[in-house]
Amino acid sequence: MLAKRIIPCLDIRNGQTVKGINFVNIQEVGDPVELGAKYAADGADELVFLDITATHEGRKTFVELVKRIAAHLNIPFTVGGGISELSDAEKLLSAGADKISINSSAVRNPKLIDDLALNFGSQFVVVAIDARGDEKNHWTVTVNGGRIPTEKELFSWAKEAEDRGAGEILFTSMNHDGTKNGFANEQLAQMADSLKIPIIASGGAGAKEHFTDVFTNGKADAGLAASIFHYNEIPIPELKSYLKENGIIVR
Repeated sequence: MLAKRIIPCLDIRNGQTVKGINFVNIQEVGDPVELGAKYAADGADELVFLDITATHEGRKTFVELVKRIAAHLNIPFTVGGGISELSDAEKLLSAGADKISINSSAVRNPKLIDDLALNFGSQFVVVAIDARGDEKNHWTVTVNGGRIPTEKELFSWAKEAEDRGAGEILFTSMNHDGTKNGFANEQLAQMADSLKIPIIASGGAGAKEHFTDVFTNGKADAGLAASIFHYNEIPIPELKSYLKENGIIVR
């Protein structure tokens, strides 16, 4: 069995780390390079940096930031936000990112997944999916930080992403995001049963047992969270010892 991964996520706006609840009420929480280095020292397995500026100026700042992060970080990191063509991905991978994550741009242009996988290899391509479920358990894929519903359905879109060459799926449940009541384990397990590629679970982490649950009941390969790490509510070394004690294989 492969070791389960713990992945702090840092939202970046204008070169600073921010964290909002359900993508609104954004508060700054620190320098991404320093935070990234701290997480690496604490035992994080990987990091995700999402550029939520996505303006032209913001993009250039982000590429420069990625160079700085790469120079200071000894664990793999994924970058996303505003990647809509090959050249965007190329700039970020050349700047030192290990993987790139695409979300809304893939929904609008699914062929982007094929192009990226073909040009760089599936292992570099993470398809992030933000979805919201209704009371009938129908999960709608959303774009623009969960604000706009699309025609796509979560499970069929995840399968299509895999078929087109995605190396990993990062699934955020908008129902659970920011609530700290646990991950969308039922949906994650259903996805794990239908896909061969690894799944990163996101949205809802609030306690150490939520990670045990997501790795067992949710069958996820990695657990991603932001505020519980940024505000040191759950220190990573503590989380990892807890998982080990509960029979979860971690690095």
